Amino acid sequence: MDSRPPASIEAYLETAQHVCALTYNHLDTQRIISSVEDHGAGAIAVFIGTTRNSFHGKRVTRLEYQAYSRIAIRTLSTIASTVVASATRSDHQPEVPLEITRANPIIRCAIHHRLGTIPVGEASIVIAVSAPHRHEAFAVCEELLEEVKKKAQIWKREFYEGEDDSAAEWKVNT
Repeated sequence: MDSRPPASIEAYLETAQHVCALTYNHLDTQRIISSVEDHGAGAIAVFIGTTRNSFHGKRVTRLEYQAYSRIAIRTLSTIASTVVASATRSDHQPEVPLEITRANPIIRCAIHHRLGTIPVGEASIVIAVSAPHRHEAFAVCEELLEEVKKKAQIWKREFYEGEDDSAAEWKVNT
Protein backbone atom coordinates (compact mmCIF):
# COMPACT_ATOMS: atom_id res chain seq x y z
CA MET A 1 0.00 0.00 0.00
CA ASP A 2 1.31 3.46 -0.90
CA SER A 3 1.77 5.63 2.21
CA ARG A 4 1.99 8.89 0.25
CA PRO A 5 -0.70 11.46 1.04
CA PRO A 6 -3.23 11.59 -1.84
CA ALA A 7 -2.63 15.32 -2.45
CA SER A 8 1.18 14.92 -2.52
CA ILE A 9 1.63 13.50 -5.98
CA GLU A 10 4.46 13.96 -8.42
CA ALA A 11 3.89 16.84 -10.82
CA TYR A 12 5.74 18.41 -13.73
CA LEU A 13 5.10 21.59 -15.69
CA GLU A 14 7.34 22.91 -18.46
CA THR A 15 7.15 26.03 -20.59
CA ALA A 16 9.59 27.50 -23.09
CA GLN A 17 11.30 29.46 -20.30
CA HIS A 18 11.07 27.25 -17.24
CA VAL A 19 10.51 23.80 -15.84
CA CYS A 20 8.98 23.00 -12.44
CA ALA A 21 8.80 19.60 -10.80
CA LEU A 22 7.60 17.97 -7.59
CA THR A 23 8.98 14.48 -7.13
CA TYR A 24 9.59 11.72 -4.61
CA ASN A 25 12.81 10.83 -6.44
CA HIS A 26 16.37 11.93 -5.65
CA LEU A 27 17.08 15.31 -7.30
CA ASP A 28 19.62 14.90 -10.10
CA THR A 29 21.41 18.23 -9.81
CA GLN A 30 23.46 17.81 -12.98
CA ARG A 31 20.35 16.97 -15.02
CA ILE A 32 18.57 20.03 -13.61
CA ILE A 33 21.55 22.25 -14.47
CA SER A 34 21.64 20.76 -17.98
CA SER A 35 17.96 21.63 -18.42
CA VAL A 36 18.76 25.36 -18.25
CA GLU A 37 21.97 25.34 -20.30
CA ASP A 38 22.10 27.60 -23.33
CA HIS A 39 24.94 28.82 -25.54
CA GLY A 40 23.78 32.39 -24.89
CA ALA A 41 24.24 31.98 -21.14
CA GLY A 42 27.39 33.33 -19.58
CA ALA A 43 26.22 32.18 -16.17
CA ILE A 44 24.21 29.46 -14.50
CA ALA A 45 23.40 30.02 -10.83
CA VAL A 46 22.29 27.05 -8.77
CA PHE A 47 20.81 26.79 -5.30
CA ILE A 48 20.73 23.38 -3.62
CA GLY A 49 18.80 23.23 -0.36
CA THR A 50 19.83 20.22 1.73
CA THR A 51 18.65 18.67 4.96
CA ARG A 52 21.03 19.80 7.68
CA ASN A 53 21.76 17.71 10.75
CA SER A 54 20.74 20.27 13.39
CA PHE A 55 18.22 23.02 14.04
CA HIS A 56 17.99 25.20 17.16
CA GLY A 57 20.35 22.90 19.04
CA LYS A 58 18.47 19.71 18.19
CA ARG A 59 19.80 16.89 16.01
CA VAL A 60 17.69 16.53 12.89
CA THR A 61 17.28 12.97 11.64
CA ARG A 62 15.22 13.74 8.53
CA LEU A 63 12.70 16.09 6.94
CA GLU A 64 9.40 15.18 5.39
CA TYR A 65 7.67 17.28 2.73
CA GLN A 66 4.08 17.24 1.56
CA ALA A 67 2.39 19.44 -1.00
CA TYR A 68 -0.97 20.13 -2.46
CA SER A 69 0.67 19.23 -5.74
CA ARG A 70 -1.99 20.21 -8.26
CA ILE A 71 -1.96 23.76 -6.95
CA ALA A 72 1.72 23.85 -5.88
CA ILE A 73 3.00 23.02 -9.37
CA ARG A 74 0.95 25.88 -10.85
CA THR A 75 2.20 28.17 -8.09
CA LEU A 76 5.81 27.23 -8.89
CA SER A 77 5.19 27.94 -12.58
CA THR A 78 3.56 31.30 -11.80
CA ILE A 79 6.49 32.22 -9.55
CA ALA A 80 8.97 31.32 -12.30
CA SER A 81 7.06 33.29 -14.94
CA THR A 82 6.62 36.34 -12.71
CA VAL A 83 10.20 36.48 -11.43
CA VAL A 84 11.70 35.94 -14.88
CA ALA A 85 9.44 38.62 -16.38
CA SER A 86 10.33 41.08 -13.63
CA ALA A 87 14.05 40.48 -14.21
CA THR A 88 13.82 42.40 -17.48
CA ARG A 89 12.09 45.45 -15.96
CA SER A 90 14.23 48.42 -15.10
CA ASP A 91 12.94 48.53 -11.50
CA HIS A 92 13.93 44.93 -10.70
CA GLN A 93 17.65 45.39 -10.14
CA PRO A 94 18.51 49.09 -9.88
CA GLU A 95 22.21 48.37 -9.35
CA VAL A 96 22.39 46.73 -12.81
CA PRO A 97 22.60 49.09 -15.79
CA LEU A 98 19.33 49.34 -17.70
CA GLU A 99 20.90 48.12 -20.95
CA ILE A 100 21.95 44.88 -19.26
CA THR A 101 18.58 44.04 -17.69
CA ARG A 102 16.55 44.86 -20.78
CA ALA A 103 18.93 43.42 -23.36
CA ASN A 104 19.86 40.29 -21.40
CA PRO A 105 16.86 38.65 -19.78
CA ILE A 106 16.94 35.36 -17.96
CA ILE A 107 17.23 32.56 -20.49
CA ARG A 108 15.74 29.64 -18.56
CA CYS A 109 15.10 28.49 -15.01
CA ALA A 110 14.20 25.28 -13.20
CA ILE A 111 12.61 24.66 -9.81
CA HIS A 112 12.61 21.06 -8.55
CA HIS A 113 11.29 20.20 -5.07
CA ARG A 114 11.31 16.81 -3.42
CA LEU A 115 8.38 15.31 -1.59
CA GLY A 116 8.38 12.64 1.06
CA THR A 117 11.25 11.82 3.41
CA ILE A 118 14.58 13.58 2.85
CA PRO A 119 17.50 12.20 4.89
CA VAL A 120 20.24 14.45 6.29
CA GLY A 121 22.64 15.54 3.56
CA GLU A 122 20.23 15.10 0.65
CA ALA A 123 18.73 17.86 -1.49
CA SER A 124 15.13 18.87 -0.98
CA ILE A 125 15.12 21.72 -3.53
CA VAL A 126 17.24 22.62 -6.55
CA ILE A 127 16.83 25.90 -8.40
CA ALA A 128 18.88 26.66 -11.52
CA VAL A 129 18.89 29.86 -13.56
CA SER A 130 20.74 30.67 -16.78
CA ALA A 131 21.42 34.21 -17.94
CA PRO A 132 23.97 36.06 -20.04
CA HIS A 133 25.48 37.61 -16.88
CA ARG A 134 26.11 36.28 -13.37
CA HIS A 135 24.39 39.10 -11.50
CA GLU A 136 21.00 38.37 -13.06
CA ALA A 137 21.42 34.63 -12.56
CA PHE A 138 22.30 35.00 -8.85
CA ALA A 139 19.58 37.58 -8.14
CA VAL A 140 16.83 35.61 -9.87
CA CYS A 141 17.91 32.33 -8.27
CA GLU A 142 17.61 33.88 -4.81
CA GLU A 143 14.31 35.58 -5.62
CA LEU A 144 12.86 32.30 -6.90
CA LEU A 145 13.83 30.57 -3.65
CA GLU A 146 12.29 33.27 -1.48
CA GLU A 147 9.05 33.28 -3.48
CA VAL A 148 8.78 29.47 -3.36
CA LYS A 149 9.22 29.56 0.41
CA LYS A 150 6.54 32.27 0.75
CA LYS A 151 3.94 31.05 -1.72
CA ALA A 152 4.19 27.39 -2.67
CA GLN A 153 1.72 24.98 -1.06
CA ILE A 154 4.51 22.84 0.38
CA TRP A 155 4.82 21.89 4.05
CA LYS A 156 7.60 20.22 6.01
CA ARG A 157 8.12 18.33 9.23
CA GLU A 158 11.44 18.08 11.03
CA PHE A 159 12.20 14.93 12.95
CA TYR A 160 14.65 15.17 15.85
CA GLU A 161 16.86 12.59 17.52
CA GLY A 162 15.43 11.39 20.82
CA GLU A 163 11.93 12.75 20.15
CA ASP A 164 8.89 10.66 19.33
CA ASP A 165 7.91 11.00 15.67
CA SER A 166 4.38 11.96 16.73
CA ALA A 167 5.83 15.18 18.20
CA ALA A 168 6.92 16.42 14.76
CA GLU A 169 4.68 19.26 13.57
CA TRP A 170 3.93 20.36 10.02
CA LYS A 171 5.36 23.78 9.21
CA VAL A 172 4.54 26.13 6.38
CA ASN A 173 7.62 26.42 4.17
CA THR A 174 8.48 30.07 4.96
